[in-house]
Formats: sequence, C-alpha cells, structure tokens
Amino acid sequence: MLFNSAAYAVFFAIVVAAYFLLPHRSRWPLLLAASCGFYMWFRPVYILILGFTIVVDYWAGIWIEQAQGTRRRWALGLSLAANVGVLAVFKYWNFGQTNLEAAARFLGWNYSPALLEMALPIGLSFHTFQAMSYTIEVYRGHQRAERHFGLYSLYVMFFPQLVAGPIERPQNLLDQFRTHHRFDYDRVTSGLRLMGWGLFKKVCVADRMSIGVNTVYAQPEHFGGPGVTLATLFFAIQIYCDFSGYSDMALGAARVLGFNLMRNFDHPYASKSVSEFWRRWHVSLSTWFKDYLYIPLGGSRNGPLRHGMNLMIVFLLSGLWHGANWTFLVWGAIHGAALAASAFTAGIRQQIRTAVASRIGAGWIGLWQRLCVGIVVALGWLFFRATSLHHARELIGQLGTGWSALAHPGSAMHLIWDAGYGRLDLILCFGLVATVFAVEWFERRRAMNAWICSLPAWQRWGLYHAFVIALFALAPGSGDQFIYFQF
Repeated sequence: MLFNSAAYAVFFAIVVAAYFLLPHRSRWPLLLAASCGFYMWFRPVYILILGFTIVVDYWAGIWIEQAQGTRRRWALGLSLAANVGVLAVFKYWNFGQTNLEAAARFLGWNYSPALLEMALPIGLSFHTFQAMSYTIEVYRGHQRAERHFGLYSLYVMFFPQLVAGPIERPQNLLDQFRTHHRFDYDRVTSGLRLMGWGLFKKVCVADRMSIGVNTVYAQPEHFGGPGVTLATLFFAIQIYCDFSGYSDMALGAARVLGFNLMRNFDHPYASKSVSEFWRRWHVSLSTWFKDYLYIPLGGSRNGPLRHGMNLMIVFLLSGLWHGANWTFLVWGAIHGAALAASAFTAGIRQQIRTAVASRIGAGWIGLWQRLCVGIVVALGWLFFRATSLHHARELIGQLGTGWSALAHPGSAMHLIWDAGYGRLDLILCFGLVATVFAVEWFERRRAMNAWICSLPAWQRWGLYHAFVIALFALAPGSGDQFIYFQF
C-alpha cells in the first residue's frame, strides 16, 4: 500500500492505536505482523524472498560471531552471496540476458536468452542492502549477532522504511525495538507534522511536476530545447520532492511510534560541489557505499589515479543499484567523473576561487558553484529519467532546437500549454516549488517544529486545518507511485 493512499492512513492509525494499547512484550509481534501485511499488500508471494534472506542472514550472523579465521569469511560470503544472488536473479537477470543476446547478434551467433517473466519485488535493493549491512557489521565486530529471530526479522522488515529506506544500520535500529516507547504527545504530533509535510511534497508538488515531465519526455521532438530543459528541471524537483517526501513520511511514521531513523536528505540542491551534493542526497545509500565499498577499495589513500578509479567504481555500481538499464550506468558515470575531476582539480580551483573572490565577492562564487553543480545534476537526471540510451540521445539532440520560439512569447507558451499546464497551473507549479524551498530555507535557520509549537493553540490548529485543506485542494489526484519503489 502506498503512503499516499487512504488504505495506508487507516492501516497506520490502527497500528499506532494497537501499539500503544498493547504491553511492551507484545509490540514487536504487532510491528512484525503489520510489516508483513504491509509488504504482502503489494504482492504476497514475494514475502518468501524476504523470508529466505532473513533466515540466511540471521544464521550467518551467529556463525560469523562464533567462528574463527576463514570460517568467519565463509559465513560472511554466504550471506553476501545470498543477498547479491537474489538481486542478480530478480533485478539483473533479464538485463544480462538481453545484452548477451545483443552481443551474440553482433558476433553473428545464434543465442536465444532465457528471460524471466516476473515483476521486480518492491524495494528489493533497499532491504537487501540493509540486511547486508547487518552481517558486515557483525563481521567487523561493531554489532553483536542478534539471537532474537523476531527482532532481527523486524529490523529487515520495519514497515516505515521497508520499501524505500532510509537504509538503516543495526547499531541504530535493532536496540530501539527493545526500548519501551511510551505515548508522548509532543513526539507523536511532531511525527505527524513530518508525515504531513512529506505528503505535501509528494502529492502536491512531485505529482504535479510529473504531468509536464511525462508529457515532454514522451515526445521531446514536439517541445524542442526549451521544453526538454524545463521538463528536466521539473524532474529534478519531482524526484527530490517524491523521494524526500517518502523519507519524511517514513521518519515521521517511525517517530510517532517512538523510533528514530537517520535523516536521508539535507537540502541537496544548496550544494556547492558534487561531493557535497552526495553528502546531502540519499545519505543512507551514500554512506553505505562509502563505508562498505569506497573505503575498502582504498578511498583516496593510494594516489589520484586510484582515487578516481575508486570513485568511478562506486558510482557505476550505484547506478546499477538503481536499475538494470544502461541509462543508470551513464547517470552513475556522470557523477563519478564529476567527482574524480573535482578531486584532481581541487588545488587549482581553490587558487582560482581565492583570486576571483577578492574581485567579485564570495557570494557570486557560491552562486557560480551552485549553478555548475546544478548543470551536472540536471544532466544526470536526464539520463536517470530516460527510458533507454536511444531515448536519452533523442532528448539531448532536442536541447539545441526550438530556442528561437522564445522570441515569440505566444509560440513559447503554446509549448507549455501542450505539456499539460494552463497559465494558472504553471503559476501554481512555481508557487509550490517556491514554498518548498522557502520552508527548507527557514528550517535551516530555525527548527520548524519548535516554531509551530511556539504558536498559540488557536494559530497552531488553524495552521493544521489550512494545511489539510491545501492538501486536498492542490493535489492533482493522480496518486502516482513513489519513484524509488521501483528500486
């Protein structure tokens, strides 16, 4: 069930009420049963896949803790092979077979691939990576093996973050299931406000942005450069509000129940460098790759060439993590190359900034840095949203066309109307985007929760009522699935 559905609202209300009415010893079975029901709502049979990896990783963790020497490595290898194997079969099998067939045709060979006709289990990459972090942390000695099978199962399946993260570490989440969480009005209302804000970003902003994005990307030849550029910028807003909206709802739902999940977004579009962007965007995945791949590969310790190679490996695999499509690999390559280039030129860029800042001021330098990061990120989003490399080439080919229409406002606006927006719709789009970034700008200077709590009761409840009315009035009603559910 989707977070932005009436079914989830009813489900969540029942779970919360039962959770605080039940004694502490009965709460973990409730959450585990609720998480199973939540996951089975999408496709019941895929609970068996989760069950398989949970059993393997549970016993692997105990084996790792008890074994010595090579037996520990075998236990870790078994766990990683099981998780990566599930990903390989369900997510990458058809991709690999299709590319083998293409290579065979190129070489003149006759090869008929065996394709699997099955839907990708929802959120597979997220709960697989979370399970892998558990056995890796046990192997490193940072986490005791969990003997309580029910609590370990709940660690993997906790419904607020089961299908799209954040990807938690066992040190943060496992012990919280043993803590007795009492009903706390301030904490519950804080969680509900965060859920509401996430819902606003999803249904009022992201779903509205998707109207133009879907239209333009479906027929870019009709809209030319201005339309593709605007649609790509809209997609940058869409994917941010969609994914950070989901994360806010996940964190808020967990907070209502008394759990603290890691923050997954930290104003990424304010970044002055691509590396800063990745410290702020999808933080749980960025830190996962950093801790479990980038640093073990050597990080930046073995010279600039090896450093650049490590960055490319990490981001190519990050692209592949997102989906079995060459477009995601190109998206990862763009970010990997940008980070490698940034590392190679760090010294000379610092000298240029110092020299130029004395002439034009640091503020203009910061604006230029954000613009450059925005161009790199937007180019990456174009490939991320494209359905194939051919589609991406078509989109890029259109970027240089149609700009003369801007000299004729009527023709330029006609393209926007054809994208599914009327004049008021477009004004509303920009107004909603401005609202999101204004709230985030305010939040960087003062905690929004603290400000709302400081208001008199009549103002606070008036704000709540106005917010609920705005949700119903401004949502386009499409009820789109969250983008990252497909990963």
